[in-house]
Amino acid sequence: MSYQRPKGTNDILPGESEKWQFVEETARLLFKDYQYSEIRTPMFEHYEVIARSVGDTTDIVSKEMYDFYDKGERHVTLRPEGTAPIVRSYVENKLFGPEHAKPYKVYYTGPMFRYERPQKGRLRQFHQIGVEAFGSENPATDVETMVMAMEFFKQLGIEEIRLVINSLGDKETRQNYRQALIDYLEPHEAELSEDSKRRLHENPLRVLDSKDKRDKQFVADAPSILDYLSESAKKHFEEVVKMLDALNVPYEIDTNMVRGLDYYTHTIFEIMSDAKGMGAQSTICAGGRYNQLVEDLGGPETPGFGFAMGIERILLVLDAEGVVLPEFNQVDAYVVNLGETTNIEALKVVQAIRNAGFSADRDVMNRKAKAQFKTADKENATLVFTLGEDELAAGMINVKAMATREEKRVSLADVYESFATIYDEMTKGE
Repeated sequence: MSYQRPKGTNDILPGESEKWQFVEETARLLFKDYQYSEIRTPMFEHYEVIARSVGDTTDIVSKEMYDFYDKGERHVTLRPEGTAPIVRSYVENKLFGPEHAKPYKVYYTGPMFRYERPQKGRLRQFHQIGVEAFGSENPATDVETMVMAMEFFKQLGIEEIRLVINSLGDKETRQNYRQALIDYLEPHEAELSEDSKRRLHENPLRVLDSKDKRDKQFVADAPSILDYLSESAKKHFEEVVKMLDALNVPYEIDTNMVRGLDYYTHTIFEIMSDAKGMGAQSTICAGGRYNQLVEDLGGPETPGFGFAMGIERILLVLDAEGVVLPEFNQVDAYVVNLGETTNIEALKVVQAIRNAGFSADRDVMNRKAKAQFKTADKENATLVFTLGEDELAAGMINVKAMATREEKRVSLADVYESFATIYDEMTKGE
């Protein structure tokens, strides 16, 4: 019987995993510059934490959760997104206390799970990098966080992107707009998709997010939420726009953009890729402000702002734009060993090089010299050492610098005692 990975999951193999590491490391270094620290939350949460945060009427909760009852009859779910678990942790660990910095800024990376139809850039186990900042109502937080996301893509070498923004306002805005939307959509109710009919009275903003062709024609002419912003919500959004202008950051405003989660308030944004072949998966980063969420999960009133981006999609964009990521798998020294008697000595040599703080590899397959040299070449070795039975008897080893082709014989004792000196001497001409 041949076993296969579960549907909608991927094995990330060597050769590919280096790209993941590069993307994650780029994020870590950039987020550190903005004073974000890493947080790691469990991969599964109580069902309530997610349902309460993300919203009962969203697709995620109504259709896509990997939820189950564990042996203690607790209703748990694999996390479908990163914000709700972090807010739960923020409240549970009292990270709002006076001893913690304000705003409290964290980033995360890891797998998320949604039971949906797998397609390109959309998997059942997918991976996200995201950030959350708690405690600041200042529109400057919205702007610097969006700019940080844009900067991340620039650092990766991704160029064909645009920033799209909108405001969902505050509670007052939502109530006014909700009614206007119901009034506008009700006359067309019979022609809406089944999902949208259900959502029309439960959560009409979800209709704007519909991907169904039947709904799109009505959504196109729907009233704009920006016309219903309360005074304070309007002021907040105007400040965001003013600050983006002050930083010369190009953006578009899309009044039909709502995002697929219920906890957003005020500014929301998406970063879209215009690279050829991205199609429906063109959103590569999304987020916004969520000022009620901490309170909803039992904490004090605390504003928040964050975003998430899918690593799989980022890699698709890098591919679509033809960005070549740097290779890091160079080996400082490769030890070619010939004849059975050199096995122990080759082991000692390779370990001495590693102990000196360098990377090293050797042949363990008893291959012929030619095959070993080929491997050294493939591994991009800086120095190649050759140890045969004659060298071993003389207590010597041959070393060759691959860049300059310079060769010499050194004593094994020198390799053990001062490999760094040999390395410096052999590579100084590069």
